[in-house]
Amino acid sequence: MNKVVSLDKKIANYVEQLNLKQKKVVLSVAKAFVEEGTDIWEDQGFIKEMDSRMNDLESGKVKGYSWDEVKNITRQSLSEIKRK
Repeated sequence: MNKVVSLDKKIANYVEQLNLKQKKVVLSVAKAFVEEGTDIWEDQGFIKEMDSRMNDLESGKVKGYSWDEVKNITRQSLSEIKRK
């Protein structure tokens, strides 16, 4: 039981650090898991959305972030929060 509580706290901590657009994405994925009750990769609507987003990234229509960029942005945001 402690592992579940710890995991819930970790998830909540990360969600608190997201901006509104990121929270909407997380919400849509979480809702898909709950509402479908099936493997997300079997959901054709989800696959279509992920394909569309990947095409946008690959075409340069939207900017993506490398894992190192995500970590740096997160570290900067955390240090700004800690300074307040």
